[in-house]
Amino acid sequence: MTITQLNYVLAVAEHQNFTKAAEHSFVTQPTLSMQIQKLEDELSVKIFDRSKKPIALTEVGKKIVAQAKNIVNESDRITDIVDQEKGFIGGEYRIGIIPTIMPTLLPMFLKTFIQNYPKVQLKIKELTTPEIIKQLNDGQLDAALAATPLDDDNLIERPLYYEPFVGYIPENHRLSDHKNIDVADLSLDDILLLEDGHCFRDGIINLCSASKNNTPKKFQLESGSFETLTKLANEGLGMTLLPYLHSKQLVHADEGNLKHFNDPKPAREVSLLYHKNELKIQITNALKETIDAVIRGAIAFHNVNIISPKKNHTL
Repeated sequence: MTITQLNYVLAVAEHQNFTKAAEHSFVTQPTLSMQIQKLEDELSVKIFDRSKKPIALTEVGKKIVAQAKNIVNESDRITDIVDQEKGFIGGEYRIGIIPTIMPTLLPMFLKTFIQNYPKVQLKIKELTTPEIIKQLNDGQLDAALAATPLDDDNLIERPLYYEPFVGYIPENHRLSDHKNIDVADLSLDDILLLEDGHCFRDGIINLCSASKNNTPKKFQLESGSFETLTKLANEGLGMTLLPYLHSKQLVHADEGNLKHFNDPKPAREVSLLYHKNELKIQITNALKETIDAVIRGAIAFHNVNIISPKKNHTL
């Protein structure tokens, strides 16, 4: 039994296809299949049920994969210890970012990070929060950027900033004449929401549940794009809420439709997440330091209205 064989098993378990697993592992499909067959012969069990499409794990295969993840992670820790001892910050680093953070935060820090740490090969995925939690626990991601708290005992959450919600309210809406708005003004009846799977959507629903203005919706529409939601609001189909950084990206003609909340302002906590095994922690620390510096700069020099976790974050 070798670490290489276990990595091949994990690749097939993830992709449920020998060809895709081989491509992911940068070997030929016959090589990967032969090594897995050798492992199965050594253990005298079948790890995969090849008669099913897609390929499925056998019952004993599920237990083997669970243990293989632990073994591979521990073997990676040896390399990690050596890298930390040498002060080396490099190698592959896989980050997951939720869709409502990707377009605003990533451009703020990516160029600086890759310039400061040219030996790190970043692999960045846009994923929903449930996908991020699963892939962090499965060892498919090294870190993630998401809204927290997530209350997963296996994950460490390090807050980066607190981002207020902003109302996008076009003319002729019932709240358009308000200078500022309150949470009590919100109603799910006229709020356009992101599609299911976005934690920002869940935050809005939780806010509205505290309001007494909720009535049955006249129509149901969910989108994965803030741009779509603001355009529909402009057509008189309701209002929406935006994270503060998204509101800064609106075209000039739409900026007048923004309404800020009175205190206490609703906000989301945005954090850097990683598994408690702390593999590649030197890269994780470098990433957090880079983002912290960018956030401090944005607050100080560009009057960006987000709150550093080092300050009082009551909004």
